[in-house]
Amino acid sequence: MENTTEVTHFILLGLTKTVKLRAPLVMFFTLIYAVNVIGNLGMILLIIMDSRLHTPMYFFLSNLSLMDFCYSTSVIPTIMAGLFVEDLVISYNTCAIQMFFFTGFATGEVFILAAMAYDRYAAVCKPLHYTTIMTTGVCVCLAIGSHAGGFLNACIHVGETFTLIYRSSNKVHHFFCDIPAVMSVSCSDKHLAEMVLVYVDTFVIFSALSVIFVSYVFIFITIYRMRKTAGYQKALSTCASHVTAITIFFGTITFMYVQPSSSHSMDTDKMASVFYTMIIPMLNPIVYSLRNKEVKNAIKKLREKIKLSLGL
Repeated sequence: MENTTEVTHFILLGLTKTVKLRAPLVMFFTLIYAVNVIGNLGMILLIIMDSRLHTPMYFFLSNLSLMDFCYSTSVIPTIMAGLFVEDLVISYNTCAIQMFFFTGFATGEVFILAAMAYDRYAAVCKPLHYTTIMTTGVCVCLAIGSHAGGFLNACIHVGETFTLIYRSSNKVHHFFCDIPAVMSVSCSDKHLAEMVLVYVDTFVIFSALSVIFVSYVFIFITIYRMRKTAGYQKALSTCASHVTAITIFFGTITFMYVQPSSSHSMDTDKMASVFYTMIIPMLNPIVYSLRNKEVKNAIKKLREKIKLSLGL
């Protein structure tokens, strides 16, 4: 990757210039991140420890939790530092690394949500063949493919972003190195890079949405037909959790990345970015645990084990 820029660092202008808001925001974000860490790492640990959760659905859910934790953690230290230090300085290479990991894990989540939709299709529509369709090998391949696809997308975007020339300004109107915000300060022609961003992300998002849409068309047809059977409520509850996570995540990233950076309002983007970098990773484990009896039972079982071990 040819480095033609004279910039050695960027200045992140942060979330807000209002001093009075900084202390409340630090406390609010600290609370959100604590819930994020406990929820996502707790979900992964719970799935590992409880043998009843060693199924394809929870294998994908543990990957989703890992991606939520990783992509939020890649940016939250910068967000918090920006609330303590006005005009935070971040080196050129650190900015590229942050963008790479954030984009890689966030894109991986797009693919893993599509894999989860396919898993739900197999479970609801092909229950008798489920174990032969969703074998261990298939699940591992889908998970590895999701991670690989995420980081391939990250390589494309980081490569395009950091081959632009940054000379006239290095002030990024954002609180982390997000692709549209960094591109906007380049003094070179951004048209090609913007088109790559829009077209590649449009392909990624809508190919995943196509898999999800087709899967759920068949799922809802099957659920409608089985509405008087015993498995109706369980199938509906499981799918409702997944649809909720999909709607929140895809709605936000489509707004952020399927438009040229020149069309972005940076103040609006920052508000949206807070939502998908901090709120969504916190919500996913809550959405899945509150609507899932198996997760609730596993939590109760773990709580009982802890009480017994402590002699309570």
